[in-house]
Amino acid sequence: MTTNAQPSLLPIAGVLPNPPRVEIRRSPEARLSRHYLTRLRITDAGVIALAMGTTLFIRLVIDGGWSGAASLSAGPACAAVGVAWYLVLGLIGCRDHRLFGIGTAEYRHLLSGSVVTFGFVGITDIILGNELGREYLVAFPIGVAGLFLTRWGWRRWLVSTRTETRYLRRAIVVGARADVNYVLGQMHSMGGPAYNVVGAALDNPGDAEESIGDKRVPVLCGYDGVARAATITEADAVIVATLPPGDPEFVRNLSWSLERCGADLVLASRLVDVAGPRMRFMPVPGLPLINVAIPRFDGGKHALKRLIDITLAGLALIVLSPVLGAAALAIKLDDGGPVFFRQVRVGRDGSRFHIVKFRSMVPDAEARLASLAAAQDSGNGVLFKLKDDPRITRVGHFLRAHSIDELPQLWNVVTGQMSLVGPRPPLPSEVEKYEQHVHRRLFIKPGITGMWQVNGRSDLDWAESVRLDLYYVENWSLAGDLVILWRTAKVVLHAEGAY
Repeated sequence: MTTNAQPSLLPIAGVLPNPPRVEIRRSPEARLSRHYLTRLRITDAGVIALAMGTTLFIRLVIDGGWSGAASLSAGPACAAVGVAWYLVLGLIGCRDHRLFGIGTAEYRHLLSGSVVTFGFVGITDIILGNELGREYLVAFPIGVAGLFLTRWGWRRWLVSTRTETRYLRRAIVVGARADVNYVLGQMHSMGGPAYNVVGAALDNPGDAEESIGDKRVPVLCGYDGVARAATITEADAVIVATLPPGDPEFVRNLSWSLERCGADLVLASRLVDVAGPRMRFMPVPGLPLINVAIPRFDGGKHALKRLIDITLAGLALIVLSPVLGAAALAIKLDDGGPVFFRQVRVGRDGSRFHIVKFRSMVPDAEARLASLAAAQDSGNGVLFKLKDDPRITRVGHFLRAHSIDELPQLWNVVTGQMSLVGPRPPLPSEVEKYEQHVHRRLFIKPGITGMWQVNGRSDLDWAESVRLDLYYVENWSLAGDLVILWRTAKVVLHAEGAY
């Protein structure tokens, strides 16, 4: 048996009675996964060494704060913090192969591990009487930024080589045909897949040539051949999409049979719009339960989000002032009309405010809206979107393509009416047409950018825009906001889906 070949349909007779224990072998994918993990370890160590080396340089060379015996301890102290930082990242799962290239969990782990490390360093420094010095604070932003950039770079490399499945865990999906199709579709609907699905086990497997899903995943066996299929394909996980009717002991028996091949047992959930951090396992004796936390729309996390909004928006207004000035001048020279466009929008909890944007349309654009209503693009629901809107000015096309027209909204962020990241700010006329569940978009402040911005912008239809906004409202995180801001920069530079 070779590890590279995909098996044909396996016999549906199931595993043999009392089969011998199978020696678990490492597949090429597993070896490549370890190789990729080695790269992460090296880059993590390099970034941390750079951050701590910068701290040491500032302390010893620029500030000259250590002298005599204290200077001899400078190097070991920096090394100790660096080693602790590296170990903490490993302990909390930042280099777990289950996170390779998947969602924002990897970034959240990096941020959490860094905060824990420097929180401990800060407490230790207080106990020692501020012997470590404030220069250690420099290492935190340098290290976090470097860790984020290197992880992002490795993810881009995986995508560019188009061989990312080699670094993913191999899996078999088990269940009824419709449920297996659903799991396969969800795996590829947003971002990269979590597993490299090498086969499926169906309730009614059919013939040996059958496959399932858009990716044409081969059907390997029926329910009673799963353990054998996992052994032959060297699967790392078996994902149960649905339980066979009338067999309450299926999961228990399957878990026992998988012990022989070393594959993990994973139970799929239909809670697709609930992010992982909101789900907690509750080991009640005899009845394992999954607790789904109700989203909160106030508290410490939201206060910290507000602090980040004020800081970043204020800095952006200062740094981008030349761009703002150039845009204002171009608009004025183009047609002599007003530079800014103000419009009433609906904010958190239904409050109304005036959004500020650079004017990208002709001055009488609002008066001409009614005449264009019949020509708007289909699938937009309560939104008005027209790809070739004749009201957009020559300068406006450029401003919209690169989202420069949105920059004045940074002032809305500073004044507390908006956030950097959040749902799209709607018009009052749009809110009046909302279905009941869509009003949940108003539970938090609207944002300059958001899930809609990094997943298609104006190319999204109404239903998909609502789904993304509601997902963000109920599952947002600070790490996720940073990822969205980073992805927004990429989208804006490439002018994707902007009109």
